[in-house]
Amino acid sequence: MSGLVKNNLSVASGSIAAVAGGLSWQDVVTASTVTVVSNNGYFINTTSNACTITLPSAASAGDQIILADYARTWATNAITIDSNGLLFQGETDVFIVDYDTAGQAVNLVYSGATVGWTPASDIVSAFEPVQPPTQKAIFGYGSTGSNSSLTNLVSSSGVVASDTTGVGTARQTLAAASYGGDKAIFGYGSTSGGDVSMTNLVSNSGVVAADVSGVGTARDLLAGANYSSDKAIFGYGSTSGKVSMTNLVNNSGVVAADVTGVGTARDGVAAAGYGEDKALFGYGFSTGNSSLKNLVSNLGVVAADVTGVGTARIRLSAATYGGDKAIFAYGYNGSFLSMSNLVNNSGVVASDVTGVGTARYALAAAEYGGDKGIFGYGTTSSNLSLTNLVSSSGVIAADVTGVGTARQHLAAATFSYSA
Repeated sequence: MSGLVKNNLSVASGSIAAVAGGLSWQDVVTASTVTVVSNNGYFINTTSNACTITLPSAASAGDQIILADYARTWATNAITIDSNGLLFQGETDVFIVDYDTAGQAVNLVYSGATVGWTPASDIVSAFEPVQPPTQKAIFGYGSTGSNSSLTNLVSSSGVVASDTTGVGTARQTLAAASYGGDKAIFGYGSTSGGDVSMTNLVSNSGVVAADVSGVGTARDLLAGANYSSDKAIFGYGSTSGKVSMTNLVNNSGVVAADVTGVGTARDGVAAAGYGEDKALFGYGFSTGNSSLKNLVSNLGVVAADVTGVGTARIRLSAATYGGDKAIFAYGYNGSFLSMSNLVNNSGVVASDVTGVGTARYALAAAEYGGDKGIFGYGTTSSNLSLTNLVSSSGVIAADVTGVGTARQHLAAATFSYSA
């Protein structure tokens, strides 16, 4: 319904007409049972449990009760209406009346003894917010010849800022992803003392936090991506051998325990989000270079191997672009490569496109500007400080001499709703 709920008469137009007495909204109901009173409105919160709602045992024609899905959880935990001896749409209370649609609101009016309680309106309020696109990116860590904890912020225009001395343990061959909608996380990697299981959260203003002891197997040469719009996933990598495992990251940046992965154990993979709420891992090295992909659902479930399209290679990078698509680019297969493979919003990987820019590997990539991407740094015969911007249609631009210390085996992620 639209407009203000004033009182308890349903009129022919479908609006609620005013009569004496008014409609009084009550406190939010979280209990599993509640007995309601005529001429009141109730927000029913079924986040933790279903709720049985007992209607009054006596009612007069024109009495009204409104029930509304407070947390949009009726699809998970439904409400059940007990008409308490009165008829409900002409049926006795032997019949079970459930409402189980998220966002539903029911306006019940008592019509009299013949039909009893009748929904004067039974509507579902659409909830289709569009998450703001992330605008900035951050490159972090890597090897300059020794492990570093440097970061470089990327503006919403794709301009790379000068070095910022990082916080946390210097390391390389780590991964990064966006989480919480507008924040980022760096995780895992290799230090001079070996592989680590630690993370560093990045605020929505690009500030890197101190080390947090990670959960899960310490490893390197893994990849990370955003999924479900506000969560992240780390996957694959190497310990003493190649692994097939993932670690989910919730929208508060908390890393979950290992989940045995599906698909071929490998390292040197890349990953990116696609389709607005899903992700994919691609390529990497198992017993040889591969062009495998593994799709990730919007629940973080990794699917079985799919034979990829394009040149098998390792230590490439990937980014989201165009809002719902992805791009894999660069890498190594015995030679340094300058090629890319676009991924559509259904997760289908296209054939090779000869890339623009310096062939290299061990670089990083992220989305920026809401719908564009950036590849940065890497190595050939020496470490590089350069970037290649990716347009909203997936076209890679020529080299731009980067700002900051040349390095390889770093990671990157997108962050910040603000430009």
